[in-house]
Amino acid sequence: MRVSRRTVLATAAGAAALCASPAPAAAADPTAGRIPAPTLRKLRAAADYAVEKVAAVAPTVTAFPVGTKFEKWVYSQNGGWVGGFWPGTLWMAWLYSEDEAFRTQALASARKLAPRQYDTGTHDLGFLFYPSWVTAWRLTGDEAWRTGALRAADSLIQRYNPRGRFIRAWGALNDPKNAGRVIIDTMMNLDLLAFASRQSGDDTYLDVAVEHAKTTRRVFLRPDGSTPHVYDFDPDSGDPVGPDTVQGYSPTSCWSRGQAWGLYGFTTMYRRTGNRDFLTTARALADYAIGALAPDHVPVWDYRAPQQPHDIKDASAGAITACGLLDLSAATGRHAYREVALRLLTALSETCLTKNSARAEAVVARCTRNRPAEDGIEISLPYADYYLLEGILRVLRPQDVDRAIDLSTL
Repeated sequence: MRVSRRTVLATAAGAAALCASPAPAAAADPTAGRIPAPTLRKLRAAADYAVEKVAAVAPTVTAFPVGTKFEKWVYSQNGGWVGGFWPGTLWMAWLYSEDEAFRTQALASARKLAPRQYDTGTHDLGFLFYPSWVTAWRLTGDEAWRTGALRAADSLIQRYNPRGRFIRAWGALNDPKNAGRVIIDTMMNLDLLAFASRQSGDDTYLDVAVEHAKTTRRVFLRPDGSTPHVYDFDPDSGDPVGPDTVQGYSPTSCWSRGQAWGLYGFTTMYRRTGNRDFLTTARALADYAIGALAPDHVPVWDYRAPQQPHDIKDASAGAITACGLLDLSAATGRHAYREVALRLLTALSETCLTKNSARAEAVVARCTRNRPAEDGIEISLPYADYYLLEGILRVLRPQDVDRAIDLSTL
């Protein structure tokens, strides 16, 4: 896909209009009459709880939450790969509440990510800079945020391997270890590159994103719609080696959060390019995940682990899947995807919030970071809080979410 100057100018003009001043919350609920009243009440109550929890905890947060230990946040000073989610959560809380304290805190937190603009040692620059810096630019109009996000995109495309047509997941550029390793998670980092092409008029960023997505579709997608966590290539020749895993049960299993990253990421790439293959892939991933859900609608950590569906849960996979399904429903017009998303959000709101604990600092419990490594089993994770709020606001305040992250489709 080529980005025309007219498209770039139109996008910039539209963003400038959005950034001129924060619009107040809509007086009329756009979902009224289309969603059962009990569901709306549950989602509003969950959003209220989330925003109250974030408001209570935010003044004590001095770095980037990465997970909880004994229900209290553990922090990273540079943000690790999850640093964008805390400012992103603050932005979602601001959109919902219009409390200016959240806006101030979101900007202050995002500024701490400034050194990471130049970090070529990670593929996670989309996770770091889209919910923080891109959103900050869209909601404030301050060009410094846009410029920093473009620098992050410059760093990300340096990880592209043109022989294998993939973005390397892990390791420094000069480190041969993991040089041919690709993971499904990277699909969620591609929207930073699409943003960079729209804003700069330079096709290079989006071309890299499209090639990576095509490679991921070719080697990750199984006939039944499931995916592995990892796929390895020979970094020198670009030839495929085969599937593997780090966070899933096995190379032939289906790590639920990875499936969610893929579902959401391919839907986003369809919206940014109009490539129907990406939409078909997103639907395949969605259909598999939906079929693998247990009756309680809280995903197990791996859909093919031997003890599923009676296994350790990962509520973060549920929140991400819900956002992806809402996106996919809008892209396809298929209401069934939206119905499952609502059931996921309702299940999380009813069974996975930290309401029963006075000491909990996070919003969402029952998340699992890395089951094979016995690292963070049913704890809280910052991306679960972020995507739960994004998902609920996609239902209650879709126009506000659009202002923050751009839900437009070609």
